[in-house]
Amino acid sequence: MHHVYNGITATKLHGVVWQKSMHSNSQGSCVEFAKLPGGEVAVRNSRFPDGPALVYTIAEIEALLLGVKDGEFDHLTADA
Repeated sequence: MHHVYNGITATKLHGVVWQKSMHSNSQGSCVEFAKLPGGEVAVRNSRFPDGPALVYTIAEIEALLLGVKDGEFDHLTADA
């Protein structure tokens, strides 16, 4: 795999498996995650699968997920 960096075109991340939430809507508006061989996690917008991917460390993803589980971002949803 090429050198991985923030903003890399998602199509350059060969051999990764993109996963989205089962809660995503039928129009494909969702965020997708892929575990990278080096241990980082790539994130892309499913509406633009050929667009850029942001790359985060496991610690950054863990902090995000814990914050989501604790409701820290509930104010960002349309229902809030």
